[in-house]
Amino acid sequence: MEQVTLNVGGMSCGHCVKAVEGSVGTLDGVQTVQVDLSAGKVTVDFDGSKVSVNKIKEVIDEEGYDVE
Repeated sequence: MEQVTLNVGGMSCGHCVKAVEGSVGTLDGVQTVQVDLSAGKVTVDFDGSKVSVNKIKEVIDEEGYDVE
C-alpha cells in the first residue's frame, strides 16, 4: 500500500470534501481518502499496482479543483 498527500486548491466547504472523497474513493485500488479542508490537503492510501498518482490527480482535477 502506498500513500500520497496532495495539495489541492479551491476546496472551501463540506460539499468540496464530499466531492473529492467520493470521486477519488470510487477508483479501483484506493483504500482511504482523507481531506484536510483547512490545510488544503488530500491524503490517499492506495494500491499502486491498480491506480497511479496521476490518475488520482486527474480525478480531482475533473471535479474542478487545482492539484499540485
